[in-house]
Amino acid sequence: MTTEGHGAASTARGGALLVVGDVITDVVARHRGPLAAGTDTAAAIRTVPGGAGANVACWAARGGGAEVRLLGRVGADAAAWHERELAACGVRPQLVVDPQAPTGTVICLVDTGEAAERTFLTDSGASLRLEPDDWSDALLDGVARLHLSGYLLFSEPSRALVAVALESAHARGVPVSVDPASAGFLRELGVDRFLSLVEGVDVLLPSRDEACLLTGLPDVADAAAKLSRHVPLVVAKQGPRGALIARSGTVYAQLPAVAATPRDTTGAGDAFTGAFLAALLAGAAPEDAAAEGCRAGALAVERVGGRPPVPT
Repeated sequence: MTTEGHGAASTARGGALLVVGDVITDVVARHRGPLAAGTDTAAAIRTVPGGAGANVACWAARGGGAEVRLLGRVGADAAAWHERELAACGVRPQLVVDPQAPTGTVICLVDTGEAAERTFLTDSGASLRLEPDDWSDALLDGVARLHLSGYLLFSEPSRALVAVALESAHARGVPVSVDPASAGFLRELGVDRFLSLVEGVDVLLPSRDEACLLTGLPDVADAAAKLSRHVPLVVAKQGPRGALIARSGTVYAQLPAVAATPRDTTGAGDAFTGAFLAALLAGAAPEDAAAEGCRAGALAVERVGGRPPVPT
């Protein structure tokens, strides 16, 4: 069963962006200092829409340029809410409603200290139950770029979906990008397996930790350079240190971060990815697209939750 929203008209000249990934309900608990084990810790708690794939789609749609579509899987418990929230951000959602599993939920523990660091407790629920039967080659009609959330690689059904989507995209000549998404899950999956699963993608967007984990190198520039021998374009996100871009074994551009006062770093990497892909789709050079990503990331950390402000 699918539910399809039509919140965004097709305005792209060069084609749409299709994001395939997780749609999650985020419960954000903002606290100060260490958690008090065995007793109460005061916190400000909000429930907001999230999910790396959904966040990327929303940030990509923020500029109002290309049409942005999202394929994801949710439970019946929150399908209508998530569809409304995505459409409000300008995304055209195609949500598969899982008949058994509830919508995935992530509890985001955010320390409101200076760095606004966050820790996730993740129940993936329906989000990683996307499967090949949820894919149709028609999803790529009018699509100029496919983006896959790395979370899809962390369960067997969605790994199978990734393989089908990649094959379909390659057959049509549609370029594909991947964001590794989680250093913790990536470590469990295994580096060699991940690199094998993403073979053939044209853009990889790891965080600093993910890039270093994927290469075993402690320096992010060295890591990005090494990864760019496997993937044509590597854009390493470094949070407050900006981003760097590598191609053919060499780092050729470094972009500074945009100054921001962080409240919640949840979704900052997703904001970067979404803005980067939207700019790339609009014809920007990778370094200019990365600058857009840095600007979006700065805006994201000053907000609670992983989504951009909803247009009014």
